[in-house]
Amino acid sequence: MRGKAEYGVQIFWEPRTVARDIAARSEAIRKLEEEVRSKPKGTAYLLRQKAEGVLKREMETRARACFRDFYDRIRQHVCDIRLEKTRKAGEDKQMIANLSCLVHREKSSELGKELEAITGVEGFSVRFTGPWPPYSFVDR
Repeated sequence: MRGKAEYGVQIFWEPRTVARDIAARSEAIRKLEEEVRSKPKGTAYLLRQKAEGVLKREMETRARACFRDFYDRIRQHVCDIRLEKTRKAGEDKQMIANLSCLVHREKSSELGKELEAITGVEGFSVRFTGPWPPYSFVDR
């Protein structure tokens, strides 16, 4: 543990921003929205429900893909990494990753640069805390 410290990394996304992006890019959602405009109220309601279901599934897929991508990018800059339980973040944000990272003190700036790049992705933000004593990485 000598020369290493623990850093907390929490990654958040703004579901509304991500949903807008997905809806704009999704052919399936676009087709359903076009259909809604030409159908009677009852059918339009059912089609909107179907579009919401498609959007929900695509958001879940995007969350998993972003988590994997960000985890892999962070993993390159740390000695060890622990996945922690996500927490409630508020109405306009949702935590998609809560990580404890063991990092060589002299390499923490490299991790910081990677996290800045993640923050640059529209709809995403990062909370980076530390250095802390490496409690999460000591055998209990």
